[in-house]
Amino acid sequence: MPFFGSIPFRKDFITTFLCGLLLIVGMEAVAQKGTAVLSGKVIDENEDPIARVSINILGKQGGWITSDSGTFRMEVPAGKAFALVFTHEGFREVQRNFLLNPGESELQIVRMYRTAKGLEEVVIRDDRFRNEPGLVKVNPKNAIVLPSATGGVEGLIKILVGSNNELTSQYAVRGGNYDENLIYINDFEIFRPYLVRAGQQEGLSFINPELVRNINFYNGGFQAKYGDKISSVLDISYKQPARFAGSAYISLLEQGLHLEGTSRNKKASWLIGARTKTNRNLLSSQETKGNYIPSSSDIQAFLSWKLTEKLQLEALGILSVSDFQLIPESAQKTTTVITPLFSANLGLDVYFEGREKDRYRSYLTGLSLNHSVNSKLKLKWLFSRYDDEENENFDILGAYLFGERSFDKTKPTFGQIVNPLGAGLFQNFARNQLHIQVYNLSHKGFLQAGKHYVQWGAGWEHQIIKDHLNEWEMHDSAGYSLPYNPAQLVLKKVLKSDADLQSDRIHGYLQDNILLGHASGDISMQAGVRFNYNSLNGEFLVSPRIQLNYKPEWKRDFVIKASGGVYDQPPFYRELRRPDGTINKSLKSQKSIQFTAGFDYNTTYGNKPLRITTEAYYKSLNDVVSYDLDNVRIIYSGENNARAYAMGVETRLFTELVKDAESWLSVNVSRTMENLKDDHYYLYTNAAGEVINSQTEDQVVTDSIRQEMGWIRRPSDRLVTVGLFLQDYLSTNKNFRVHLNLIYGSNMTHNIPNSVRYRNGLILEPYFRVDAGFSALLLSEKSLRRSHSPFRSFENIWASLEVFNMIDRRNVISYQLIKDFSNNVFSIPNRLTPRLINFKLLARF
Repeated sequence: MPFFGSIPFRKDFITTFLCGLLLIVGMEAVAQKGTAVLSGKVIDENEDPIARVSINILGKQGGWITSDSGTFRMEVPAGKAFALVFTHEGFREVQRNFLLNPGESELQIVRMYRTAKGLEEVVIRDDRFRNEPGLVKVNPKNAIVLPSATGGVEGLIKILVGSNNELTSQYAVRGGNYDENLIYINDFEIFRPYLVRAGQQEGLSFINPELVRNINFYNGGFQAKYGDKISSVLDISYKQPARFAGSAYISLLEQGLHLEGTSRNKKASWLIGARTKTNRNLLSSQETKGNYIPSSSDIQAFLSWKLTEKLQLEALGILSVSDFQLIPESAQKTTTVITPLFSANLGLDVYFEGREKDRYRSYLTGLSLNHSVNSKLKLKWLFSRYDDEENENFDILGAYLFGERSFDKTKPTFGQIVNPLGAGLFQNFARNQLHIQVYNLSHKGFLQAGKHYVQWGAGWEHQIIKDHLNEWEMHDSAGYSLPYNPAQLVLKKVLKSDADLQSDRIHGYLQDNILLGHASGDISMQAGVRFNYNSLNGEFLVSPRIQLNYKPEWKRDFVIKASGGVYDQPPFYRELRRPDGTINKSLKSQKSIQFTAGFDYNTTYGNKPLRITTEAYYKSLNDVVSYDLDNVRIIYSGENNARAYAMGVETRLFTELVKDAESWLSVNVSRTMENLKDDHYYLYTNAAGEVINSQTEDQVVTDSIRQEMGWIRRPSDRLVTVGLFLQDYLSTNKNFRVHLNLIYGSNMTHNIPNSVRYRNGLILEPYFRVDAGFSALLLSEKSLRRSHSPFRSFENIWASLEVFNMIDRRNVISYQLIKDFSNNVFSIPNRLTPRLINFKLLARF
């Protein structure tokens, strides 16, 4: 009986044992299903182990470090694809892709190759830029991958400050206009063409992004060392190469090549870039149909010679040529009018004869000598010559029909004007020539003395301007020349003038950057003063400026900044010229007092870096030269006839959606207004004191009431601007990337010519545009290529597909005013470009 009595015990034991075994096996299976083991060793080109190599799963934060012997072992996800990225300072990044089975063990030998220790390949993390008010550091690599019709460095700036025109590289900052921005390349000031009327006439940007090493953009509150403009500073530094390298790219819009290198003894370096561009594909989709022949090209060179251990000579040369030819054929424009009294789909059909031919040539030559006296004292002498030749020639005749357009697809008149409201002719003629020469001789000094960093400078500038203006417009409406005069033919507009100006400017500055110690945090101050003398109007100006920043010793990484100062802008040629072509030589400088205050906050969000900057600003402007804006053409009044102000708040968020892929969001809320002198109009009343709009037999004007316009919106006023730049890549492969560029701007005003009451009375609808780029790395891992491979010398090759204006929104840039048979005026919008596809191939070697 004891034997049989033990059977139940054995059954229970066996059952329990089997259940436990199954549970263990099941747990092991679950464990094996979730992970795999990856181990190996990282070595260099000489088979030596590399210690402390960073290993990260692509797109994830955190990771592993190799041991002193270069080995690693890790548990990794199983059953799905992933990529590991191996990085180490002084070595090229390596990426390996894996798809491991559950429980699998994989052994890998990873070989890394050393990079040249050139300055362009060393990333230096320096947070000092956070201390300067108004300064935004821009990564020059983003300018190369940015999907944009204009692209380049200015394309990135437009994301930060807003834009309303994808065809131009120009930008407006904090309520200013295009002429209020300073641009420097290696301390040489850069100028733009002056006769350009529309973005389609522009050529290449003056800045070649392939040559850029560093970008500093100040959107206000900049220091005294920067010149005499009132809105912004774009300070560009070109590379100083340490080895031979280059790049080449080709696309449907632009092509380029750049080479760089050094001499054998490393005492001389050279950097050369050449580009060519044509917007023909982009312009052919515009409302005005015809034969567009735009072309532009440039060549730039930056050379450096180390004469001695303390002397270095640098030379910068830029030659830019842009041609624009247009033989217009026809244009069809449409708009919808909805009012309580009148609603219709209005169309304007124009048929052209004639042609336009413009040419813009710019030359810049600059020499600088750098003298490092010792480790604390550095001196610099600069000489530059800028030469600009512009020719504008057009003779275009147009016949137009204006009226209601049919959109009934069931009728044969679909798309045609079925109810004519107006008809006429016009002719535009111009033979304009402009030649500008600017000579500049200047000196700069830098002295480090304890907690003081003193900077000074002085310069002389000589300007020679020769302008020949011969331009007229003829308008005929319903058989009558406008303005109508039965006794003689009167043209609507006639400009004929010749100008020959020479002027000198003397300018300089002195500033001190001071580090002030404090128990509760770090305080620094930049205080300086700038002076400027203009021989043309005899004006002498002094501009004090100060910047403060405070980094408290808080647990959170905050920097608090503020600035204030006087910013003056002496008139250049375009401000001097009145709308009738005459020159106002006594025009004074535009003057402003500016204040900014804000903070810079560094933190993390979900293991991702996050930086938030906010800055509030206020500008008070006097002796303002009022202007009208038509496309990119600025038409100045030539008089100091206004006061103005600009105020707003800018907030920017910088982060990485995935590791090593910078993205940012910029939001600006602002308001800029102006008050012109003597801008008034009259309301007329009848005998009963009632306001009337016209004089008739029954309504005789008996009195008038003067109405002051007061403060009105400036042409650059925009309440809200939003800019977004995103970068992303596949979680399993860093070699497939997406770049997104979004710009939104609320409505702007547009001027009605010769109208005081309705100055800036038209409204340009909000600007909204999205561009996207999709890139794939076609060739990488140079070390794995065979010796006889034709691509053996290439570092990498990228292919990109770019979609401009993804949402296919035809933004409005300006209005064309048309009169009907009853003398009523209608505004017909001039629209920008639709959706366009571009393909780009980029190779580096």
